[in-house]
Amino acid sequence: MKLYKKLFFCLATCISCISCTDWLDTNVNPNTPTAESALYQNRLPWCQFYLNQGYMIVASNTTYYCGQLASPTGSQQLGATKWALNSSNRANNAQQWFLVPCASNLADMYEKATKAGAWHYAAAAKFMRAYGFMEMTDLFGELPYTEALGESVAPKYDTGKTIFMGCIAELEEAIELFQKEQTEGAVPLSVGDSWNDGDVNKWLKMCYLLKARWLNHLSKKQPGSYKDGKYDTAEILACLNKAHQSNTDNTVIRHTDTNSSTHDVEGWGETVDFSSLFSTVGMNNNRYYVTKAFYDNLTNFGGYGVEDPRADKFIPWVRSKKSSVTPTGIKWSADGTWRRSLGVDLQSNILSNSGPFAISFNATTNSWYCNTKTVERLGDTIYVQGRSGSKGYNSFKDMLYRYSVSNDASAISGAFHVRPSSPTVVASYAEACFIKAEILFRQNNKKEAYDAYKAGVKANIDFVNEQLNTWVAEDATLEKCPSFTPMTQVDIDKFLNEGIGTANDITLGKIMTQKQTAMLYTVEQWNDMRRLDYNKDYFLNWDKPYEYKTTPTYWTYVPQDKYPRRWKQSSYETDYNFVNLNAIGSEVPGALDLPLGKGEGAAWYNSDQIWTLPVWWDSDQE
Repeated sequence: MKLYKKLFFCLATCISCISCTDWLDTNVNPNTPTAESALYQNRLPWCQFYLNQGYMIVASNTTYYCGQLASPTGSQQLGATKWALNSSNRANNAQQWFLVPCASNLADMYEKATKAGAWHYAAAAKFMRAYGFMEMTDLFGELPYTEALGESVAPKYDTGKTIFMGCIAELEEAIELFQKEQTEGAVPLSVGDSWNDGDVNKWLKMCYLLKARWLNHLSKKQPGSYKDGKYDTAEILACLNKAHQSNTDNTVIRHTDTNSSTHDVEGWGETVDFSSLFSTVGMNNNRYYVTKAFYDNLTNFGGYGVEDPRADKFIPWVRSKKSSVTPTGIKWSADGTWRRSLGVDLQSNILSNSGPFAISFNATTNSWYCNTKTVERLGDTIYVQGRSGSKGYNSFKDMLYRYSVSNDASAISGAFHVRPSSPTVVASYAEACFIKAEILFRQNNKKEAYDAYKAGVKANIDFVNEQLNTWVAEDATLEKCPSFTPMTQVDIDKFLNEGIGTANDITLGKIMTQKQTAMLYTVEQWNDMRRLDYNKDYFLNWDKPYEYKTTPTYWTYVPQDKYPRRWKQSSYETDYNFVNLNAIGSEVPGALDLPLGKGEGAAWYNSDQIWTLPVWWDSDQE
């Protein structure tokens, strides 16, 4: 059986599940579509769905490397939190979600759209192929690219540079195609586009932003033309001039808190309405805690003594009552009925000692406790997990999670990013601002760097506030919970004017830390940490986790002077394409210097320290 085969069955099955929606418009039996009969406009929304779903599954793992969030449960999330790297990736999931239901359909989509003169669909196909393969090379470094999804039983591996430059070229083709007028009779992009509703200008801005993002990954290369694989700041700024200029340009995937009959049939069998982060994080117990580092950055960024107005939205709350033994330093709502979580200190031994222990609710006394006999864990009620409720999934009356369904006293708020209807941001004005700020700061243009930095912070605050207003407009009772209460303009202005510094004291650390706050749960967090070598000057309050520092077995995979740089290859590759995988090692600087295991089959790609080998863009390799 071919390792990468053109799989249409997945899309055909999906289409058959949604005969009542606008995603299906065909004159053939919807229960038995074929590659020949499937229309390009019908392929697009499902390719978009699976591309994003796969990306967010990856992001729900890689985010935990970065120290802002912690998970004491879940093998991938806990492993990433502690840097126990031999069990902390989703390599198989990452490849499957992109290659099978999305990438395997893009060539046919492109060819049919091109034949019909539907240039915008052809452009979308090129964009998604570039987006997915760039994500794959971000994770694995090398993989089949030029021969992927073709006829080869065992496609050859390409170097990271080949993949990177190929993705840039495909993105540039997408830009050209989006600027072409579609042939008369071609299906309008709005028919199939589930991201931008057919707005070609938004697609173009997204393409330029992604090009700027990817070219900025080359910050370790020598200055020069990006076409030669160099760090091209002039091209990055040129792209940003054509990218997002305000939040209205954002590409945002909107989700709903329902439980529709349209389900994902290729993955977990869940409704497609939900946010991916709700499925991977929000609906699960103990998957989301803010760390002390993140808590401190939200409550006292840069030591300016001004709380970020997003703090109440990103840090979970629990309905509670003060008592004589309530610890000091905990924030309460104005009416004293909600208390905010504290941050989990990853520089302590809390994860090694079964903490933070999940809270339980006593319905008789209407009080919270930790159901454990370990004295050290009894006080973990100060930590509130970001578990979200749902009207669709849990059949609750709103998005507050209730431990006792009919008892409002048992409610916790969840957190902004992981609710069923939390928006997914694919491309944003905020990111464009932070990239611009970084480039200008590197050029010693502190005044304009600060202006871009401040604009990025404001853009994310405004975006968050827009969603908060949407939620309380849909259900006014949510406004009583501080996690949903829209931010006031007074608090926003105070933070922007007094809480983020000035042009005189701007640093790259402030820019990158605010960028991470704005881009929580994206792979870009990990990409930035890698290309800036996990430098504590650039990521404020961050440090390696205590478990990693004190557990010598973890050093087997990441020695103390190294950092997580890539993922180990998926089992599909190591089991079925190991000859080509092994062969590419001679073209990867440092690969053949990795310590190999003993016994038959030991190779560079299954070295215990494969995690520490930089991918191409994360190095000074030519």
